Amino acid sequence: MQQRGLITLAQARRCGVGDSALRRLLRRGEWRRVFGGVYAVAELQRRGTERDRVATAALAAQLGLGPAAVVGAETAARLWGLQGLRPWDGRAVHVVMPANTRQGPGVVLHRWALGRDDVATVDGIRVTAPGRTLRDTLLDVDRDTGVCLLDSALCRGLVRHGELGRLEAANRGRRGCRRVRGWQALADGRAQSPLETRVRLVCTDGGFAPTQLQRPFHDERGRLIAVADFWWADRLLIGEADGIGPHSTPGALAGDRRRQNALQNRYPGVRIARFTWSDLDRPGYILATIADAGRC
Repeated sequence: MQQRGLITLAQARRCGVGDSALRRLLRRGEWRRVFGGVYAVAELQRRGTERDRVATAALAAQLGLGPAAVVGAETAARLWGLQGLRPWDGRAVHVVMPANTRQGPGVVLHRWALGRDDVATVDGIRVTAPGRTLRDTLLDVDRDTGVCLLDSALCRGLVRHGELGRLEAANRGRRGCRRVRGWQALADGRAQSPLETRVRLVCTDGGFAPTQLQRPFHDERGRLIAVADFWWADRLLIGEADGIGPHSTPGALAGDRRRQNALQNRYPGVRIARFTWSDLDRPGYILATIADAGRC
């Protein structure tokens, strides 16, 4: 499975697969052409997660394009596990290649010059390094998505906050560099999900930046009760970003209720506001909820 169920035409030839055998395998659906000169072996293919599918498509493109191909931009961001991008549409793989390479179907070619430190390996796939991946991807996304990617990279330890200024400076002169200027100042590695990042940006833009992120609360014995996503000290307000996955199961809902009861019993003056993905469509509601807490 080192090639994720993929085989190149050259490898097939070395295994004795001739033209007639190849046509037969394709006709029977046992093999499937996924890229120029690259085939997926059906019995070795597993659908897996979105990241698995991205990795398979990236490796297929790399096998087809040769050793000079480096997976980059948003495809590399997905392979590094950066959160904040829209779900992958299954179509395009971003690859950095020399200028004399022809663009093929399913591949977005970039003619960027890469230094030795710009290239790394993830699961056997040559990709742009985390910092370089951020530099390239930020130029092609909106601000909120960009800050989500920055937060995710910091949270995962792929880059350090002190590196962000250097990465921004390295993008000077590239198309879109002025538009992304200042995004690094909004980044915070304490954010643990894109929802947390986006709620924080709504609050910051509206003049209600949280006092603290990931604020711990303890009981009278010093035992940890909860860690709040957001804390407004002047309003005695806890904010929670309730994503669909982590908070929607019966066990998670029950745990959230127990935690909320423990918080309110221990800290009777504290209020709790909960925000979901749908609330991002009405930022005024988020800001009004915080403002109202200050009037109570």
